[in-house]
Amino acid sequence: MPPTTASSPQHARDQLTAPGQAPARAQTPAQALWRLREYMRPYYLMLFLMITAAILAVSSEIAIPLITKSVIDSVVVKGIRAELLPLSLAAMALGAIQAGLNFFRRWSISSAVVGMEKTIRDDLYHHLQRLEPAFHDSWQSGQLLSRAINDLSTIRRFAGFGVVFFITNIWTFLLIVALLIRMNWWLGLITGLVFLPVLVLCLRFEKRYRVLSRLAQDQQGDLATYVEEAAAGIRVLKSLGRRDEAAARHLAQAKLVYRTQVDKARLRGKFWAGLDMVPNAVIGLLLLLGTLAVSRHELSLGGLVAFVTLTLLLVWPIEAMGFIIATGQEAATAAQRIYEIFDTAPEIVNSAAAGDGASHDRPGLTAGRWRSSRKAAVQRASGSAGPPVRARRTAPAASTRGAGWLTFDQVTYRYPGAPSPVLRGVSLELSPGETVALVGATGSGKTTLLQLVPRLADVTSGRITLDGTDVRDLPLPELRRRVACAFEDPTLFSASVRENVAFGVQHATEDAIRAALDAAQADFVADLPWGLDTRIGEQGMALSGGQRQRVALARAILARPQVLLLDDPLSALDVHTEARVTAALADVLTTSTALVVAHRPSTVLLADRVALLADGVVAAVGRHSELLATQPRYRHLMSAADLGNPGDDGRTAPGLRTGASR
Repeated sequence: MPPTTASSPQHARDQLTAPGQAPARAQTPAQALWRLREYMRPYYLMLFLMITAAILAVSSEIAIPLITKSVIDSVVVKGIRAELLPLSLAAMALGAIQAGLNFFRRWSISSAVVGMEKTIRDDLYHHLQRLEPAFHDSWQSGQLLSRAINDLSTIRRFAGFGVVFFITNIWTFLLIVALLIRMNWWLGLITGLVFLPVLVLCLRFEKRYRVLSRLAQDQQGDLATYVEEAAAGIRVLKSLGRRDEAAARHLAQAKLVYRTQVDKARLRGKFWAGLDMVPNAVIGLLLLLGTLAVSRHELSLGGLVAFVTLTLLLVWPIEAMGFIIATGQEAATAAQRIYEIFDTAPEIVNSAAAGDGASHDRPGLTAGRWRSSRKAAVQRASGSAGPPVRARRTAPAASTRGAGWLTFDQVTYRYPGAPSPVLRGVSLELSPGETVALVGATGSGKTTLLQLVPRLADVTSGRITLDGTDVRDLPLPELRRRVACAFEDPTLFSASVRENVAFGVQHATEDAIRAALDAAQADFVADLPWGLDTRIGEQGMALSGGQRQRVALARAILARPQVLLLDDPLSALDVHTEARVTAALADVLTTSTALVVAHRPSTVLLADRVALLADGVVAAVGRHSELLATQPRYRHLMSAADLGNPGDDGRTAPGLRTGASR
């Protein structure tokens, strides 16, 4: 489905949370931007020194017109030439000081804001990893990418430029107006008051620009989604001849972005035009009134020159105010978009019984945010905040049963927003080392049941226990170390075959990797151009479907889990390759408890028992031959499977030519 076009700034907020999650905290853009101050906390000293340097540099620049005034009044008008050299040297010294201070300011602010951006991006990435798959299913990938890249860059630009110049421009305005009033009170007061309309202009601009800024950022996220989907689905677009339609959708979204950006530019242009008029009008008025003041001996000639020069120094702060407000609004809406993700709390977290998991669940949090999260966890455990903590659920001691005892106890699961549950009181028990095939019609909930074991989703009611302990009471890293999965749609990464196979195992040996590949019958790896070190492209698309499945299967085997979950892992294989993989898997499965989603009789024959899933419950459990004899529904499923599926022919996709074909 094409992404929904963002037609209003509310667009992204309509997708704040995955179904079933608490909504993100409502906040204004300014509030979201203020919350980011915690990321600047490690740089407060550097920020203070940088702002001090900027103020001193501005003050040095402002002092130069005062030296000019002294030169004109003393040297030119009065002929006191002895003061020329000291005043000239003072002006040169102030210029050198200003250059040095500006260098320090630029260096310090760059290191601070880049460090801040990196910390926010790290936290955002780790938080996205903590959010369950349902969240990622409900969000467009382009929106997430836009927030992680474009929005963070916008915040960095404002923190590195806007904040500093906002402070220095305010200082510049106040200092210059004070000096002007000191030189001539009525002329300085008029000069300061004339700039007041700028404040009204800024307020009007801020309200309109905030709306356009949010709209543009949301539309850019949608555009990124179009591009990402077109790149990922290029084979489908080409094979179905839908390239022109895809290009038309992209063009329509690009036009929306274009029009919004043009509207922003038009609004900025009008605003800056108004800002340009104010200082120019002030200069004209100042020349008229200043000349009058000189003629009345209320202001010296040097004072008039200094007065005009100082007023000209106000032009940049006034004009820059438009840019600062624009970048500030963009940064504020970017911060709001970032916190829409941060404020989405993960539903699947370690319980108090499993420990806080600080070293695993929160690897990217800053110290301040970790302390806040830790405090919240303690409050939940003590019952002072949030929902009550479940009591630790235990079953008979695992030591009496062995490792890998998996039990489904009246498991019910309802997808958020669904009218009825897909699983209704599923009960099934797998003994250590036993292989159970899970059979059912399409949509019966087989994949959903598998995903509940490693807590990719949590049961709505009932429980799943591993060796007598509810999986919700196990630390997540431990649970996912003991349980490994291979899904029908394999997910591989843009890396080498070696890195993909060893992805879930640290310090995997070469022999272990090759043994896992042998068990998955992935012998084609030897014929790739660089063997195990061959990079297989984004999502492994340089390999065929069957090859991707076998690499993903090898990855699950290498983990040597107590529980192995296989979601129809042989669906893309031809019958001959499937037979070899099935024979190899028979040896592997003797060391793990395995739950295998099966659609083919050959896969079912791997199992010690077969569980028939129908109408959300386990309708029957037994051996393959028993169910064929006693269960018409099972017999119907297996007879349909006997029709066969040619599947994958095992050939490498065009992206990589094997050694044999070169």
